[in-house]
Amino acid sequence: MPYIVGTAGHIDHGKTSLVKVLTGQDTDRLKEEKERGISIDLGFAHLDLPDGTQAGVIDVPGHERFVRNMLAGAHGIDFVLFTVAADDGVMPQTEEHFDIVRLLGVTQGLFVITKADLATPARIREVEEEIEMLASGTPFEGAPMLPFSAITREGLPALQAAIVAGLARCAKTESEAYFRMPVDRAFTLQGHGLVVTGTAHTGKVKVGEHLICLPGGERFRVRSIQVHGQTLENAGWGQRVALNLVGSEAASVKRGQVVCHEKLARTSQRFDAHVEIPRAGARGLRSHQRVRVHLGTAEITAKLVFLQGKDKVESNQSAYCQIILDEPALVMRGDRFILRDEVARRTLGGGIVLHPWATRHRQREEGGLAKLETLRGGDFQALVDLLLTESESPSLPLDSICQFFNLTANDAAVRLSKIKSAQKLNLEGEQLFVSQLRWQSLGEAAIRLVGQFHKAQPLGAGMDLEDLRAKLRAGLTPAVYRYLIDQRVAAKVLAREGNLVRLPGHSVNVGGAEKALMDKVLGILAADEMAPPDLAAIEKLTEAPKPRLIEALKLLERQGDVVRVGSELCFKASAVDKVRAALREHLIQHSTITAAGFRDLIGSTRKYVIPFLEYFDRTGFTIRVGDNRKLKSPAKVS
Repeated sequence: MPYIVGTAGHIDHGKTSLVKVLTGQDTDRLKEEKERGISIDLGFAHLDLPDGTQAGVIDVPGHERFVRNMLAGAHGIDFVLFTVAADDGVMPQTEEHFDIVRLLGVTQGLFVITKADLATPARIREVEEEIEMLASGTPFEGAPMLPFSAITREGLPALQAAIVAGLARCAKTESEAYFRMPVDRAFTLQGHGLVVTGTAHTGKVKVGEHLICLPGGERFRVRSIQVHGQTLENAGWGQRVALNLVGSEAASVKRGQVVCHEKLARTSQRFDAHVEIPRAGARGLRSHQRVRVHLGTAEITAKLVFLQGKDKVESNQSAYCQIILDEPALVMRGDRFILRDEVARRTLGGGIVLHPWATRHRQREEGGLAKLETLRGGDFQALVDLLLTESESPSLPLDSICQFFNLTANDAAVRLSKIKSAQKLNLEGEQLFVSQLRWQSLGEAAIRLVGQFHKAQPLGAGMDLEDLRAKLRAGLTPAVYRYLIDQRVAAKVLAREGNLVRLPGHSVNVGGAEKALMDKVLGILAADEMAPPDLAAIEKLTEAPKPRLIEALKLLERQGDVVRVGSELCFKASAVDKVRAALREHLIQHSTITAAGFRDLIGSTRKYVIPFLEYFDRTGFTIRVGDNRKLKSPAKVS
């Protein structure tokens, strides 16, 4: 079982010396660190314990100026070694590091009272009392407190035994999710190229696999893998991993980005969370306050908005909130994060991500608290129902559901198959899921809208499919919309004819008033077949409302009595037939015709000539070549 042991504590309380004694490795790698005698950035080592247990070690800087670096390494810790120097006792960074580690969800660890060789037994007891006060009421209450000296190695066997026992208590289950590793170091190695390191959060990776870097979307192939200096064919969750990546020559990766499986492609700038303000956060947090969010190894400025009408949350309290990031990040449900003030001086609180792609909330929205409680809970079916019901699009791809729950496709598909309220749609090889209730509601809405159309336009043969889609206002993709309509047609609750959809029992019954209007329109068009009035003039002549007139014209078109040549021009079908016959005869004899020639041929004006030519082009009778027209398929003309 892979483990990560991390240090925490005030500057100069012996974290790096402790790691050196435990591992034999000096984690201060920078020249400045060696010159100044303090840790500035993260240090890494490998720990072999007496019982054969192995663990990666992350040594963090203790200075208040480098808390941001400390946070980049603290995210992957399973077991923490809190150092408290016997001469100083609990100090400001001891408290801040303690809050950070606790807010990140770490529950296992011990306290190492360092520099024990400089203190009397009475002083050691005083420091233990300070530690007891610090840990009171937290998961670390009652954790071992062990005196230790890096100079004399006093307490080393007891410390090693306590670490072994502590790691055995770490409740870890094997991760079946896709690979994801926040990057804490990225550098170019001569002869090898790009190398990135980090603590793998989830999943496994193997040599030759393709990964994506987020945010940014740069794609890479894994050339080689190392874990604690050993070259391996694969590595995974809970391990300190170094990946040699191959990508484009211009590719760059930096701390804060995440290398992960290609299916984890969705980033976010807005997420719902549950936050906690520690006892040390005396000022509390205000809604709409600007903060720095430390998520994985990333540090992003953001705005925090409390939900459920809260304006402020005081210290030692918790609340639901939404965080709006200034830039996109890979955010996963269940991720822990830390909040610091905008100028990076104080730790304000921390929390856990509930919904990685949340939409903007309305203040005091109906059922808002219940939804947030469901998101905070762990019931899979309740979460699926909420996700499918509340998503912007009614249908969600399997990949999105996988990313929301951090599950592989196979695992997610098996779990979803047991949930009756999640309906699967198989569209052209893509698996989509919809809420059964939401899907049924959409179908009922489509039927209702078609019925309303029939009532408003009784002469209409059916409702245009795209008009129906627009009126549904459901955000359906074309493929999903077609599937919805096809299902209703198969169930015989809708009928489709070409691009029109109608109720199965609908038929156009032309009453006396409609028949009179149609006859009147035909009379107007017949008065001057080759120069009929346009639509606006017909509307005035018939004194009919425009919608009713349009439906009458559509019915005349379906009956074959009228042809709409242009958007505002209709001709009797017999007139169009005469013009088509004259044009065919001319083109058979002369091959081509110009607009002017066509005008002379039918004895008309430009008002009618151009719409006629465009109509014949549009219907495939003629084809335009430069300024001329010719028959599109002369061989088929008899």
